[in-house]
Amino acid sequence: MASKQGEQKGRILIVDDDRIVVESLSEFLRLEGYAVEGANGFNAEVGALERDRFNLMITDVNMSEGDGFELLRTVRQRYPDVVVVMITGYGTIDSAVEAIKLGAYDYLTKPIIDDEIQLVVERALQQQSLIRENSMLREQLDLRYSLDSVIGHDYKMLKVFDLIEAVADSKTTVLMQGESGTGKSLVARAIHHRSARATKPFVEVSCGALPETLLESELFGHVRGSFTGAVGDKLGKFKAADGGTLFLDEINSASPGLQVKLLRVLQERQFEPVGSNTTETVDVRVILATNKDLLKEVEKGNFRQDLYYRINVVAVSLPSLRERLGDIPLLAEHFLKHYGGQTRKELLGFADGTIQKLQGYHWPGNVRELENTIERAVVLTKNRYIMPSDLPQHILDAEPAEVVVQGFKPMSLKRALEEPERQVIEAALRANGWNRQLTADVLEINRTTLYKKMKRYGLDVDPAKVM
Repeated sequence: MASKQGEQKGRILIVDDDRIVVESLSEFLRLEGYAVEGANGFNAEVGALERDRFNLMITDVNMSEGDGFELLRTVRQRYPDVVVVMITGYGTIDSAVEAIKLGAYDYLTKPIIDDEIQLVVERALQQQSLIRENSMLREQLDLRYSLDSVIGHDYKMLKVFDLIEAVADSKTTVLMQGESGTGKSLVARAIHHRSARATKPFVEVSCGALPETLLESELFGHVRGSFTGAVGDKLGKFKAADGGTLFLDEINSASPGLQVKLLRVLQERQFEPVGSNTTETVDVRVILATNKDLLKEVEKGNFRQDLYYRINVVAVSLPSLRERLGDIPLLAEHFLKHYGGQTRKELLGFADGTIQKLQGYHWPGNVRELENTIERAVVLTKNRYIMPSDLPQHILDAEPAEVVVQGFKPMSLKRALEEPERQVIEAALRANGWNRQLTADVLEINRTTLYKKMKRYGLDVDPAKVM
């Protein structure tokens, strides 16, 4: 049995047809503090890997049941976290090159020198630690920026999810419109994460946060001496995002001169850094966002019409939080779990009346404001449940949020309820894959009644079957 100290330092599997080599190398590495297991040949090694988890494998190249290169391929495919060191009594330059190409960390020739194998093992285990750390970081990024991180069951959000899925793996320019705090940056990252560019850079620029004089340099870079303070060359964000995705937030704040340059780079993927005559070419997928109605800005003369039509290829409209009050309980629970974990408080949920107070507020800061509110409540509460008294006073004093009253035209109640009913039915159909029986069961209505309503609202054709 391996000691706990050996487990902590690293688990090593040694594979060789020669029992003497296995035993001597195992004994040496155990004395160095490692947990070691030996396997005499190819089949024994495969069985050991299936039974246990190892950090490092040291294997001979020549074995009767199968050569080390075949073993190396198997390990790289099935156990990518295991680092492999190859050893042989008949080393050649060609075989060493082949081993490295196939993914071996190092290639040693017999007889094995103690100092040499000790150094290789130490460095290989450091490599394995980096591989595992990178894998964990990728998993964390996957969790944080996956589509699952964009929370919402409202039919408007379901449409957003459909658009994300449709455009993610293309080069199409996306324009997101929505109030501040609706999650435009999160959606942009979700699009990037689901695309073929996911392993490349995601670069975000808030155009409204930079002075007009610096924004052009920030996006396109500059050369030394191009303006006062330019003491050296600077790489712009377009170049930094080469191969990946560039997210330009608050694009409505771009100056007329910058808009001209943006139009060119979006059309030709080419630009010149400030003060340079050298043309740069980039492969960048551009996602833009605005918290203003760009078409109105075009009509006012504040935004170029040709640029508007160039960026408005696929438009994603993010609803405000007051337009999807039904998502507030989901979002609140998500933020409660997140900040409860950060503060190590064992919170059980929301007390009676708390969610109603949250849904009665108009949320001018949208999801961002809700998140800050829940974080504040988690920090301040002394209870196991978030109480209404844990909320800010302005939320407690708020009048019930107006949902569909603005722009109301005189009509009967029956007609006024038609659109919400159609939306609920469509959302339920989508959630159940357009299965009518399942949808009828969920809505607790007769299947015939559901079909009549679907026909009335023009929902009697599965959109997936007409594409």
